Amino acid sequence: MNKNLRIPVIAGNWKMNNGPAASAVLIEKLKPLTANAQCKIVCAVPFTSIPAALNAAQGSNIAVAAQNVHWEESGAYTGEISAQMLKELGVEYVVVGHSERRQFFGETDVTVQKRVRAALNGGLTVILCVGELLGERKSGITSQIVRTQTEIALAGVTAQELQRVIIAYEPVWAIGTGETATPEQANEVCAILREQLAVLYDKEAADATVIQYGGSMNDQNAVELLAQPDVDGGLIGGASLVAEKFAVIVKAAG
Repeated sequence: MNKNLRIPVIAGNWKMNNGPAASAVLIEKLKPLTANAQCKIVCAVPFTSIPAALNAAQGSNIAVAAQNVHWEESGAYTGEISAQMLKELGVEYVVVGHSERRQFFGETDVTVQKRVRAALNGGLTVILCVGELLGERKSGITSQIVRTQTEIALAGVTAQELQRVIIAYEPVWAIGTGETATPEQANEVCAILREQLAVLYDKEAADATVIQYGGSMNDQNAVELLAQPDVDGGLIGGASLVAEKFAVIVKAAG
């Protein structure tokens, strides 16, 4: 496994924060702070803020992501957004299967797979979230859970399409709780995910896939987490809402 094969990706998941005006302001603050980044930078903004974020990010090294996508191109799905709609706006990335979508909005492994398929068909790059609950970790079935989530989500995804998939390991017990997996715990599960990709595809595909850690990475712990051999970046929550903190994480990935 050669970490140098992969370019780190630091993605900020803004969740339900920052309307259009605030999104533009935050990206304008980020641009000079991250101009010399040695990693890819993505900001996942609310649907209503996508045009403003894209406009603010124009000409910079910051890409814009949506936080979800529907599995159909169009139809009677009130409140939903298709991959084609996102692509038409200029969105490059989409977050799929975030634990909050699973917890609060009924996402299942099956619907996550459908969204992954739709996003890839629509020309987007997917940030696929997987992770275990606290009870599952305590029961010693973390490996089984994340392997199963990954296998189902990637059903039908070819090795070539896998090049447009980033996997984010998000231990559910460490999201929004202030708890963080130790660097060793984070790396252990990221390595398990890479092993699973080698089973589903091959070692070359596994070694080329970016695997992020997404459980409360922040400006204080990023250096240690990103130094791990199988951690290729982060899906950042709260710390991505503060330009200076997010910039520290971006620098740590360089």
